[in-house]
Amino acid sequence: MASWAGLSPSIVEYFEGEDSYRCGYCKNESGSRSNGMWAHSMTVQDYQDLIDRGWRRSGKYVYKPVMNQTCCPQYTIRCRPLQFQPSKSHKKVLKKMLKFLAKGEISKGNCEDEPMEPTMEETVAGDFALINKLDIQCDLKTLSDDLKESFESEEKKKGKSPKKEESKELIQSQRIEEKLGSGEPSHPIKMHMAPKPGKGADLSKPPCRKAKEIRKERKRLKLMQQSPAGELEGFQAQGEPPSLFPPKANKSNQPKSLEDLIFESLPENASHKLEVRLVPVSFEDPEFKSSFSQSFSLYVKYQMAIHQDPPDECGKTEFTRFLCSSPLEAENPPHGPDCGYGSFHQQYWLDGRIIAVGVIDILPYCVSSVYLYYDPDYSFLSLGVYSALREIGFTRQLHQKTSQLNYYYMGFYIHSCPKMKYKGV
Repeated sequence: MASWAGLSPSIVEYFEGEDSYRCGYCKNESGSRSNGMWAHSMTVQDYQDLIDRGWRRSGKYVYKPVMNQTCCPQYTIRCRPLQFQPSKSHKKVLKKMLKFLAKGEISKGNCEDEPMEPTMEETVAGDFALINKLDIQCDLKTLSDDLKESFESEEKKKGKSPKKEESKELIQSQRIEEKLGSGEPSHPIKMHMAPKPGKGADLSKPPCRKAKEIRKERKRLKLMQQSPAGELEGFQAQGEPPSLFPPKANKSNQPKSLEDLIFESLPENASHKLEVRLVPVSFEDPEFKSSFSQSFSLYVKYQMAIHQDPPDECGKTEFTRFLCSSPLEAENPPHGPDCGYGSFHQQYWLDGRIIAVGVIDILPYCVSSVYLYYDPDYSFLSLGVYSALREIGFTRQLHQKTSQLNYYYMGFYIHSCPKMKYKGV
């Protein structure tokens, strides 16, 4: 492990053997097992190397679970913010916050328990939704006929009999109706049978199209909604015929970025004001020192309401040791982020008071989330999900200045812990 030139080396005290202690997740009295060490001081590069190998810190205690022995295996989870695209549920959370800030609207349901990762049913529904979104611009009847005729022409080439073709058409028609929607269509889709041998072609029907052409048409429809006009023109320039449905000159078809969703402008008479402040974890910092009392009170309220901790387990000593004491030495290299490297509290101020605090470490290659505590009275805002999305956006912002900083670590993920479902990005 390496350190920045001119900085003191990391000083750690390794604890030999494996530690067994009470698990904070399943409450097993001695089921949690890990290797650990006390970090008196540590460079950010050394800690970066450690978390890349499965280690994490809790205050100044740095540990790594013994995965084949611990009761609740803990997996390092990270995402690539530059490739991150907010899902439908993410957008729902961000829009909910915007509505609350703009108009004071409060969601009826509590979404804090909703996982960020979609269920199997949601995934399937999403696939059908995409198909519907593309097909709704088309004449479903025409598309169904084209598909049917394409199958028919292929069967004729193989020498199938007319009776077999008719039964095949009925099966294909049923399949087409299933593919074109997750439910019943608003109006019946009438499936025309192909003209029987000896009869003339139905001139009222469109020309036969192959399934390959239909797939290309769908691809063009998808590109219209996702690609800039220039890219679409390039696609057509490669010998592709122009689409039957030209793109609308409307930016609403372009998906909004994470930044667009987070920083959407609010009206001048907005009901609430939200401000996010980045404060170094240091009692020498005046802003950290002045907000300490309010931040501690919020921590106690969170621990008692969300984790049902007794008051004697969430005192000022525990809070300071757990979330305000870091072994990381603050560093400000010339090519690093403007805020420097080290440990920080990202405070969420709503109308002049703190409603949430995200404890993070800014390291050479990532932003590492340590802990989040928030006001339970604002659980309806899904602050666990919202803060994670803000931290992903923050990582993207830091990357603009420091190109190698391109990961977001969400700490450990425990599959059996319901409170960690929101991490399933």
